[in-house]
Amino acid sequence: HAQMDPAQTKIKTWEFPYFTLRNRTESPEPGKIYGGERSDLKAGVCQVGELDLGVLSPLAEVAPSFLREELLRVQNAREMDPAAVLAGLEKTAGARGPALYVHGYYIDFDKGCRRAGLLKQNADLEGRFLWFSWPSDGSAAYYTHDEADLYWSVPNLADTIIELERRSSAGAVDVIGHSLGARGVVLALYEVANRRPDIRLGHVALLAPDMDFEIFARILPRIEPSVESLTVYTARGDKPLALSRQVHGYARLGESGNDASKIAAVEVIDLSDLPTDSPTGHLYHIHSSAVGADLRQLLNEGKRASARRGLEAKARNLWHLKSTEEN
Repeated sequence: HAQMDPAQTKIKTWEFPYFTLRNRTESPEPGKIYGGERSDLKAGVCQVGELDLGVLSPLAEVAPSFLREELLRVQNAREMDPAAVLAGLEKTAGARGPALYVHGYYIDFDKGCRRAGLLKQNADLEGRFLWFSWPSDGSAAYYTHDEADLYWSVPNLADTIIELERRSSAGAVDVIGHSLGARGVVLALYEVANRRPDIRLGHVALLAPDMDFEIFARILPRIEPSVESLTVYTARGDKPLALSRQVHGYARLGESGNDASKIAAVEVIDLSDLPTDSPTGHLYHIHSSAVGADLRQLLNEGKRASARRGLEAKARNLWHLKSTEEN
């Protein structure tokens, strides 16, 4: 394993705040300071470094985008008081308001931190981004264990959304959920709407949501009045969602082909026309530049689907996203 010449390698760093319900491990490695056990709420700032390959960077640019994750390292995770993290976020978010992101299953702190950094870059959420990390185990075999930990985390997630909204005097609070994390977002919004019927949040983006489509359709009327808009991103060939459908016996919200008219209050964005950006077809939120561009228009410019570039209307609340080359 050849050592790279430090003179030829530069490291770009990104920083963003996090909330986590994970246990501390006392590990000296920054990416391993938290484990997969349930614990009390902690907060801090995560620093991710991206190795710049210098002379090799033209090669990095033609490599599949999902390999980029391998060039990232968690360099530091600095714990801070949750109130101090929220006060800092209030300053950096400014007039736009915060954007809260909840990750999916099979994500330990290290992988979660790297992927959260990639999403922040892809959707251009600098200054607004807060990553919420529930105690997922980081093991593919622990799906039902992760489901239980997600449900356990929902009350804290609801509290966090309410507190973000309370502190955000300028912009509205946007909420983003991926995979199993999107299910957590929906359940937390259900609780938020019940506790605070008057609350008004911003845009909600559910990416590859691993949730029973029909359960979502039933909950939707309860949460829809509390948010500016709800967008669901779906794809054909999403392998983890196909597996989840087999396990649960019911179609997943993030699979293409569901009857969009049953969730008429939602804007459904079908990504099946895009080239697959990862072997699983489940990680387009971090690896697809076309999805990043669509998220930027939704979350930073507040544009609804009918006004966004690159979308082709297929039904009243269903659009197909075209690849960046076609935009």
